Amino acid sequence: MDFPVISPFHPIPPGTLLLETERCVAFLDRFPVSPGHALVVPKIVVPSLYDLEADLQAEMWDTVRRVRDILQERFHPDGFNIGLNDGDAAGQTVSHIHIHVIPRYRGDRPDPRGGVRWILPERARYW
Repeated sequence: MDFPVISPFHPIPPGTLLLETERCVAFLDRFPVSPGHALVVPKIVVPSLYDLEADLQAEMWDTVRRVRDILQERFHPDGFNIGLNDGDAAGQTVSHIHIHVIPRYRGDRPDPRGGVRWILPERARYW
């Protein structure tokens, strides 16, 4: 797998590749927050999803859908968190856009309500 510009994700460790398309790659995260945590990454190295053409954005989201199916079959999670960090203020630490596909399991948190809202804990609870 070659990226036109060396990606911070390169090389993808053996045994972690889940799916490869013409312009995207999906693999298990090196630092997973849950079993099956995966990343979907375009082969072009850009910091933001919005630096990509619309058709490549669409291919990434289709790859997310396909990866979710693979993870469902392999890991049998009870749900998923799917998202990305776009920019320093959003917590992006790797300057190559990537979408996290994070399987969730009943009991992995005492109260999972609010999901991604917990990035700002003081504002997360709305119930």
